[in-house]
Amino acid sequence: MDANRICAAVMRYFTEAGYGCLAEFTLTTGQRPDIACLAKDGEIIMIEIKSSVADFRADQKWQDYIPWTDRLYFAVGDEFPLDILPDDSQCGIIVTDGFDCHIHRDAPLHKLAGARRQALIKRLALTAMRRPVMASLASTGDIRQAASEKEVSR
Repeated sequence: MDANRICAAVMRYFTEAGYGCLAEFTLTTGQRPDIACLAKDGEIIMIEIKSSVADFRADQKWQDYIPWTDRLYFAVGDEFPLDILPDDSQCGIIVTDGFDCHIHRDAPLHKLAGARRQALIKRLALTAMRRPVMASLASTGDIRQAASEKEVSR
């Protein structure tokens, strides 16, 4: 199953559960988890999508997300071999058939420090507010303006 289909299913799942979701949210480190979710209570969840075993083995940046999230999940298709994913002390697992999702294993809580949480929430909000504007500028042909804007200053 391709990453876009997994992403759409997972974002739909978390949105229906009351979270705000952003795909490809850039951290101040420059890294981009596939999905960042924000709960009403301020909990931050990062989700790394793996569409194949080769994708998982080639990309180990997920460990760098742990200091930036309360919970880290891997999201995979229903045919992905779950036994190769990291253990339950590091991450949870979401399995999807491309439409429905279920939490196969809950992610452990690694509670963020208050200052980091506040900074992340501000960056999430700014990014979420700027994306529609940038998309609108790009769709109206104002590419120069869209290209000159940065999503969020670091």
